[in-house]
Formats: sequence, structure tokens, C-alpha cells
Amino acid sequence: MLHPVAEAPRIPGMAPPFQTGVFFLPSIGTRAQMEAGMAGRNPAFYQEMLADIRSLAVTADDLGYDAIAFTEHHFHIEGFEISNNPVLLDAYVAAATKRIRVGQLGIVLPASSPLRVAEDIAMLDHMSGGRAFAGFARGYQRRWVDTLAQQYHSVHAAPSGERDAEVDRVNRAAFEEFFNIVRLAWTQDTFSYKGAFWQVPPPDIPWTLETTRRMGRGVENGIVTEIGVVPKPLQQPHPPIMQPFSFSEPTIRWCARNSVQPILAPVNDQLEEFLFGVYHEEARASGRDLRPGEGIGVLRDVVIADTDEEAWAMWRNSGAFVGAAWFSPFGFGGAIPRPGEDPRSITPEVMHERDLIWVGSPDTVRKQIKRTLDRLPLKYVMAWQYNGLMPRAAIAKSLALYAEIVDSLG
Repeated sequence: MLHPVAEAPRIPGMAPPFQTGVFFLPSIGTRAQMEAGMAGRNPAFYQEMLADIRSLAVTADDLGYDAIAFTEHHFHIEGFEISNNPVLLDAYVAAATKRIRVGQLGIVLPASSPLRVAEDIAMLDHMSGGRAFAGFARGYQRRWVDTLAQQYHSVHAAPSGERDAEVDRVNRAAFEEFFNIVRLAWTQDTFSYKGAFWQVPPPDIPWTLETTRRMGRGVENGIVTEIGVVPKPLQQPHPPIMQPFSFSEPTIRWCARNSVQPILAPVNDQLEEFLFGVYHEEARASGRDLRPGEGIGVLRDVVIADTDEEAWAMWRNSGAFVGAAWFSPFGFGGAIPRPGEDPRSITPEVMHERDLIWVGSPDTVRKQIKRTLDRLPLKYVMAWQYNGLMPRAAIAKSLALYAEIVDSLG
């Protein structure tokens, strides 16, 4: 039976009512170093980033956090999201930790080889002792998705803002096909597949090895008819699966049907509550018996310090800086205004008042979390951390303060 992320092994630490993972972009360099230009190409900054995430992964593990996740992006010379191989970063922090789950939010399937993805995550699952989870995304940044997906010809990134209907359709079709191939590779000893983008195996591959006849399978009359991906994942039938950072109804319904845990991007309260309901409606229709809030989670910036003023100062230099410089131009935040609301009215203070960012002293953030729990049957939070843009010690302290808050709510 597939164990969802919500049932990951625990040690005494953070208690109910919900679990928390930590999410890193990760960026490299301080804000000043990034604004000086070309930070992404600086090896010394990259070394510091590795030291940051290793140290903070150990801190999160010791505090009882449930998971750590990295994104996938490429060619970011600007210094944002330097995470071109999240599986390697997962293996790096898994070697330094004991129980925290390691995964991706997420691998962009339309720009990937699904067979290599299946192999890599299965290897990670073994190397981490069965602590891997998989996260898959569709991709929205054209500079790198279109470059790496060019072998598929018609596949492009599907930007978060105004979407071309045909681009969106093809991207979604590629994502779903590649997802099906990955899952087949994990669950079938050998398999074949014929889709719009991949044929596995391709036709007329000669293979006449006697060893395969005696010790393997997938060959008929000297021609390869099926392939098998090795290793098989340690977790059976495969690691838990997430999808970041969704907020469209079709995507949430697809996740519910396929036992995928979506992590919602920050959206307005009405849409957030609607999507929680949609997920569980679709899950029940698919025969899944879930508790309220189970199987779906939310993303939040989490910055906690001794005082509100100190926390706000750190957030403005990290979360606010990244949001304005990097994410707003890609259309993120478009679903934060309530229906009919002027997007220009959504200030950081309004987002804080609506509990879409958890920033402040322990007392302030505790109140924010309580209000969120009053509104949502929340079971999973992915807490965004800004390495480099916040000092390592400040992030470690924020993680510890958050753990104390969550423990106190249990």
C-alpha cells in the first residue's frame, strides 16, 4: 500500500494538528551579491548555498520536520532557484540526516526523460533508506523548459499568467503521459507504452542475448518488446507523490484521481477553501477514503523572530525581494485577490492580515496559524525558507520557534 506523506515516519517533535515540510528554492548569494549581477555563476556562492542547506536540513531533521524539498530550474544566472538537479540535492541532504523525507517540488516532467526520472528517484529512495518522495510539475519558465524540451518539438512551458490554449493543452498532455510512464516504470517489472511523445521501447530493436532469455524477459523473436527500469523503488508500490504549486481546478481534480498530494500556492481564502473541497470531492468519487484536509497542503512563507519588526525586516529582504524580482513577472500571485478585488490593493500587510504569509513574533504567527486552522482542515504545510537572503542562524532560529508553536497547538 502506498503510504501518503502524511504517514511519514515521525520522531517526537512537531505534533498534530498538521505536518510541515521545509522548501528551498534555493537562491545563492546575499541580496546585495545577487543585485551585483551574475551571482548564479559564482562557485563560492554555490559552496555557501550547499553548506546552508546541509546545515538547515540537519536542523529541520532534529526538530522533527517531516520533509525537505527542492525545486527544479535551469540556467538561472541571476542567482534565483539554483536547483538544476533536486534529486542530487536530496541525496546530499539525505546523507546528513536520519529521518526527514527528501523530495522535489518538483521535477518538470515535460522537459525530462520519464525513464531517467523513474530511475533517479528509485535510486534516491534506496540511498535515503525509503525516505524519498516525488514531486512533479508542468513547467512555466520558457527560457529553460523550451530549451530542454526541444526534442519533443511541440512541448513548451505553460506560463502562470495568460496561457495560450494550445501550448497549455500540449504541455498538460506531455505531463500526464510522462507521469504515466514513470508510474509504470516503478510498478511493472517490464512494460511497454505507446503515446504521443514516447514509445517504450521503440520498434525493431534487435536483442539476441541468451542471458536475457535465461535471466530476464521482454524479448520476442530477437526483438525488444518490453523494458524494465531498475532499481525498483524501496517503498512499495512507489514513493509518495506531490505536485507544486497548483491552484487550477482541473489540476486539483487530476491530483485527487491519481493519489497525488497538491501543495497549493498562496491563493485567496475563497479559492483555497473551494479547492480543498474539490480535492476531497474528486477523491471520494475515485474511491479514496480521506479525512478532511488529508492529501492536500498549502505553501506559506514562514519567517519568525523575537519581534514582529525583526521578522518583517528579514522577510522584506528575502520573501518580498524574491516575489517582486522573480515571481510577480511570471504571473504568480494572480489568484491572491478575491473575486472583483483590485490586485493593486494586495499589499504585504493585506497578505499578512489574511494569513497568506506567516511572518512575525511567535505570538503573532501562533495567532495566524490558529486562524488558518479555524478556516481550513489543514493537515500539511510546506514552509518556504530563504537561504542566503536570510542568515543561516536566523533561519535555524525561525525553524525552532515554528516547531515550538506547532507543538503547542497539538
